[in-house]
Amino acid sequence: MSAIVGIAAGLLVAFVFFADFNKTDQNAGENKSKAEKVYVPYGEKDEYYMMTSGGHSGQLFVYGLPSMRKIRTVPVFTPDPATGYGYDEKSKEMLGGYTWGDFHHPAISETAGEYDGKFLFANDVGNNRVAAVDLSTFHTVDIMSLPNMGGPHAGVFVTENTEYIALPTRFARPLDGKFADLDQYETEYKGVVSMTTFDQEKKKFELAYQIVLPPWSYDLSDAGKKMSSDWIVMTTYNSEFATTNLEINASQNDRDYIVLFNWKKLEEEVSAGNYDDVNGAKMIDPRKHKGAIFAVPVAKSPHGVDVTPDGTRFIASGKLAPMMTVFSFQKAFDAIEKGEFTDEQFGIPVLAYEDVMEREVDPPGALGPLHTQFDDRGNAFNTMFISSEVVKWNIETGEVIDRAPTYFSPGHATATEGDTVSPDGKWLVALNMIAKDNFLSVGPSHPESMDLYDISGDKMEHMMAVPVDPEPHYAQIIHRDKINTIKIYPKEEDRKNSVWKQDDTRIERIGNEVHVYGIAMRSKFIFDAKSERPDAVTVKEGDRVYFHLTNIDLDQDITHGFGINDYDLNFEVQPGQTSTLEFVADKPGVYPIYCTNFCSALHQEMSGYLLVEPK
Repeated sequence: MSAIVGIAAGLLVAFVFFADFNKTDQNAGENKSKAEKVYVPYGEKDEYYMMTSGGHSGQLFVYGLPSMRKIRTVPVFTPDPATGYGYDEKSKEMLGGYTWGDFHHPAISETAGEYDGKFLFANDVGNNRVAAVDLSTFHTVDIMSLPNMGGPHAGVFVTENTEYIALPTRFARPLDGKFADLDQYETEYKGVVSMTTFDQEKKKFELAYQIVLPPWSYDLSDAGKKMSSDWIVMTTYNSEFATTNLEINASQNDRDYIVLFNWKKLEEEVSAGNYDDVNGAKMIDPRKHKGAIFAVPVAKSPHGVDVTPDGTRFIASGKLAPMMTVFSFQKAFDAIEKGEFTDEQFGIPVLAYEDVMEREVDPPGALGPLHTQFDDRGNAFNTMFISSEVVKWNIETGEVIDRAPTYFSPGHATATEGDTVSPDGKWLVALNMIAKDNFLSVGPSHPESMDLYDISGDKMEHMMAVPVDPEPHYAQIIHRDKINTIKIYPKEEDRKNSVWKQDDTRIERIGNEVHVYGIAMRSKFIFDAKSERPDAVTVKEGDRVYFHLTNIDLDQDITHGFGINDYDLNFEVQPGQTSTLEFVADKPGVYPIYCTNFCSALHQEMSGYLLVEPK
């Protein structure tokens, strides 16, 4: 009986939130139906995770679908005082001194073209980095800097079995960090694709090789699937080689290019030693290897290029041309085999547009197509930035089936399992850049927003719009059954710097270094159990201090924080985790230590002192 009352109360609350009482009774009924579709009662969980890029916040946002409830912010490229990410020794070293990142595209690791739920990869357009998030802990585990790059905007996308994480660059630059005047743009500036690998056991990146390309700008890319799995496709713009006022000067040509390269062939050439060492990277020029790279003309300044789930086609979104162009991989392969090229651009053989193009899809009045997603019934969904809508159309025929408004100006969209070989066609989220007047005002800058659509029927049904922190460039949605998180870190008694018993806690001095091997447990810190005051540490001014702290509360969700008052220091240790905080005690005095993450009824008592004796 209590369960029934609970569900009824939940539906009532949902109705109050979703219903618009200014509309007719008929509309109120529609809204109640929408509320029922997305309502997740207490005790139940969402069916999907949505992993959303946090743009220039450098963070990963995790949402539940269909409720659109935000579950977690995962720090990736930017320090996060809430969790102490970037303050403890390991994460501080990973960030390498950077204080921000521009995270555009998340990519979940794949096996046989399906999300496998193990890792998520992220690009930093601002500082040329790639990161990996372990989806068993939702912690960032590695970040690697990429030489010779000018902002890996066109990544990250993974090949069918995560053999490679591909990151094409946005801006062309001179290689090897050299200087060259902008008047030398065509000869000295280069585009580059980084092909990185990730060791899932060691949780470490490696830069396998880089590909040197003409100084075009590479906007987005995608990896092939099934029959096209050896290939990667990329959109380009600025084939005019403009170096100023790109808004005008990079939009002069009627056509730019889709670039296709065969990563399997390039892998073989690199293995055979056919590369140059450039700034520590194995740099290969694909134009020197027959059959490695080709270009196809496309409507000017395209944005997205997306491979269909069956891997037979790639679809370019025109951005400045009001249409989507469907290209056939098989037609491209046939033309390549016959050697039918129209000309060369920068040494790259160019295939005839008519030989590879299958159809153009031009919905009347639709403007600014940016990105394509898919369902399980042969349909594509395109976001239209300028006309603020999502267009649903059939891939085989090009027939436009439905159009639904967005609120407003969508960039990318993401569908459930939408980048895999088997999207499930249930939900689609438009990631909007503008949300004017949709929410309570918070000043001149309005939040970005996301629109949720039910795409399970013939017609798309708009469910709701929710605000989101800047800036949701791209997202991927994975079914919850594919994510297997751990509840606590395993108790590894031989883990470096860990302490698991109170009697083993200690403070050791080595010259001017002080190492504190302590534990955190409800509701105390113990730094030296044999001391008169186990929760106090005394050092000398100028000492380098290391707090090695292990959380021995092996109980899920019992995280302890560690803040030192007036020292601008804070980090956390999750259940079973050991972390190290390193700093120089450069301020003499007495500084309270306290747990910054609420952990128990006696959380307030979980404290201690750092005493810094003056010189």
